[in-house]
Amino acid sequence: MEYLKNRATFGSILGFVLGVFLVSNTVFGQKEPQYTQYMYNIGSFNPAYVGTVETPEIAALYRAQWIDIPGAPRTIRIGTNLPLSNETMGLGFNVVNDQLGPVTQTYADLSYSYQVNLSDETKLSFGMDAGGSFLNVDFSKGTFENPGEPLNQEQITRFYPTIGAGLFMYADQWYLGASVPNFLTEGIYNDDVASIVEDKLQFNFIGGYVFDLSDGLKFKPAFLVNTLSGAPVNINLSTNFLISDVLTVGASYRVDNAFSGLAGFQISNGTFIGYSYDYNTNPLGEFNSGSHEVILKFYLGRGSGGSADKESKGAKGKPKQIDSPRFF
Repeated sequence: MEYLKNRATFGSILGFVLGVFLVSNTVFGQKEPQYTQYMYNIGSFNPAYVGTVETPEIAALYRAQWIDIPGAPRTIRIGTNLPLSNETMGLGFNVVNDQLGPVTQTYADLSYSYQVNLSDETKLSFGMDAGGSFLNVDFSKGTFENPGEPLNQEQITRFYPTIGAGLFMYADQWYLGASVPNFLTEGIYNDDVASIVEDKLQFNFIGGYVFDLSDGLKFKPAFLVNTLSGAPVNINLSTNFLISDVLTVGASYRVDNAFSGLAGFQISNGTFIGYSYDYNTNPLGEFNSGSHEVILKFYLGRGSGGSADKESKGAKGKPKQIDSPRFF
């Protein structure tokens, strides 16, 4: 009986923590990982993006959430985008690891995209991804009144398949996208852990535009909107200035949640590093020192004439592919 009592107590505590996380951190019930530098991580939540890049790319991201709160979320993402030589298809691979206290969840999926020409300057990409989510709960990381109970050594491991899809329309200076990360809406956590996420679809909408203010200055506003039935809409707004195609500085606002500062540097033609800092504007801000996020991107096969190659494609009447993050 004592074992069952401790299990129920721990389940209630874990359920409360996960509820706070899903409501406060991922913005009112968002089920997918949260990124401040979402404009550099589109392939992680929209499979239609993977074939739209100019050259193959690899992205690595680390996010430390709510500094100073024990057991606060930590996210690691590794992703690749591979445009195929026929310029109409692309492949991608994405792995995300989320940690929250005793809970570790790892997502892995493969993406495929196919593009069609809407005009000489505009393309529409269709994408799908398939993979799974590996959930592990280690009860030994909990705190109990009776440390010797058998529950201390128990672990729960589950696997959940995922299937997602997306659309991505773009031209030389703008893009719009919509996606559903997972159509298989079975709850993420079973009764042994906590019934937190109900069977509801999440929709993501993203867009951005590039304004050429001068030869060496570009203004790049962008937005990301997440919707989940029964929860308030999550709205992310960002503004970035690109200076001499090398230095990026900007700010972001997550409505009713956080203000963020962003900075990026094009180390070389094939390497980009970005950083963001979030300051919570909700009550949780009183208990933490903000959140840090770092991203490193490698553009494989991009020589000294990456932009020139794009201009050459445009001269032939073919739509230009996205040269992220220089333009988006």
